[in-house]
Amino acid sequence: MEYVILAVVIAVIAIGAIAGLVVSGRRRQQLPPKSQAPVITAPKTTPQEPQVGEEAAPPTEEPRRTVEEVPLPEAPAAPEAPEVVEAVEVEAPEAAEAAPAVEVPEPTAGRLVRLRSRLSRSQNSIGKGLLSLLSREHLDEDTWEEIEDTLLTADVGVTPTQELVERLRTRVKVLGTRTPDELRALLREELVELIGTDSDRTVRSVKHEEGPAVVLVVGVNGVGKTTTTGKLARVLVADGRRVVLGAADTFRAAAADQLQTWGERVGAHTVRGPEGGDPASIAFDAVKEGIAEGVDTVLIDTAGRLHTKTGLMDELGKVKRVVEKHGPVDEVLLVLDATTGQNGLIQARVFAEVVDITGIVLTKLDGTAKGGIVVAVQRELGVPVKLIGLGEGADDLAPFEPGAFVDALIGD
Repeated sequence: MEYVILAVVIAVIAIGAIAGLVVSGRRRQQLPPKSQAPVITAPKTTPQEPQVGEEAAPPTEEPRRTVEEVPLPEAPAAPEAPEVVEAVEVEAPEAAEAAPAVEVPEPTAGRLVRLRSRLSRSQNSIGKGLLSLLSREHLDEDTWEEIEDTLLTADVGVTPTQELVERLRTRVKVLGTRTPDELRALLREELVELIGTDSDRTVRSVKHEEGPAVVLVVGVNGVGKTTTTGKLARVLVADGRRVVLGAADTFRAAAADQLQTWGERVGAHTVRGPEGGDPASIAFDAVKEGIAEGVDTVLIDTAGRLHTKTGLMDELGKVKRVVEKHGPVDEVLLVLDATTGQNGLIQARVFAEVVDITGIVLTKLDGTAKGGIVVAVQRELGVPVKLIGLGEGADDLAPFEPGAFVDALIGD
């Protein structure tokens, strides 16, 4: 029995093996040979842009080319020989704007004599006018009234005019016969006496034990105060002084820039602050720096003020008090526009009440100004005219000399 079962198992295994071989043979007959297999090429389609909702769709398989279908790149052409270009000089970029060169101002000695021609207009109203009247053969009352009117028109002032006319009357009567040269000498002597020669007209700018000399420059708007401060720096540098400028005029736009430009021309440092800042603080810092640098003079340009504005005038007093914490203020120069005439006297009067004016600077005397304002303002304030402006040039600010001034008025 066991042999029968074993025979059946062997028979079943043999039948299964024969059936597998038959099926495998049939499959091999159905497959074509590799060399005859057709090449299936997908149709060429232009890829389309994804439509709404297709962002996440699987990418479409694009057709691929065989190695035989890919063309080989052409060989690159041989490079041409470079042309010979002549050397061209390339200009270097412009350098940053350099600081202005330091200038050497003209000496101040005799400057008024050199600028005497600038007083030609004032000469017509005072000098030539008076000489013409005094040269008349008969000096009657009408002539003396004309002489008086000429002096008043020239802004000499009422009291000085009366004094001068009385002295001229007396001297002409004593002189008797009058030649042109004698009249010129007489008039010169009386005008010089009227202006005064005994006043100290030097600007106190010499360094002292407490530190540098401090000069405040004050005045109303529009009189040329900042320009005068810059020109005064040139005057002091020409006389051998070392100067520091304080730009305390913080209310006028570009005033600090203007003053700094003046200072750079003569090698003077300018202390400045923000626009609209505290003028007293800037003035204080300017004096402090002047002490640290050991300079001779500190010039402080203050803000222009209307003499009718009490608050602004009080601010000017504050500037002076703050500066005096370092030491005394040596000069307070009041700048007046000579063309304003009697209105300038009103301004001078109010400024003198706020700060102690020590000297006058008359500007624009080369224009339509009357030379007699020199006499009037000195009488009004009791302080001397120390400087006069005779033009727009950088060196047109001259120390005032009574004799040279009168000579320019009378003429040769």
